[in-house]
Amino acid sequence: MRTLRRNQTKFYYSTYVSSTEITDEYGNATGQYEHEYSKPVPMYANISPARGSVDADMFGLAIAYDKTIVTDDLTCPISETSILWIDTMTELDDEGNTTTPHDYVVNRVAKSLNSITYAVSRVEVGVKPNVVPGPEPENPEPPDEDEGE
Repeated sequence: MRTLRRNQTKFYYSTYVSSTEITDEYGNATGQYEHEYSKPVPMYANISPARGSVDADMFGLAIAYDKTIVTDDLTCPISETSILWIDTMTELDDEGNTTTPHDYVVNRVAKSLNSITYAVSRVEVGVKPNVVPGPEPENPEPPDEDEGE
């Protein structure tokens, strides 16, 4: 299942880096964790408009998700711990950090011989994620309108 470049949509993703346990004013563990993510990275892939029954069979019937993302980039680092900006484009400051909360999380990853399919669900997040400094991500080339694979 190859993806046509003209059908690809731009979105952003951040991969999970680490989590730190939160402590109270006395140094006691609270049982809550603060998660840290990489800087948002732009990517182009095929994003489904909505959930369909054909897609539901790929992941089984027990998983609930809103959209699927299909890419033929088998080196894509998105995993089940990644966060995504699909319907809401992230706003980046001068250092590449986000000022916009993410709107999707990855539920499942299905790798095949030629492609990777991600089942993603919409989430309501009130705060922006913690971003740790890291290497600058590469900006992908936007797909050509006339070109397809």
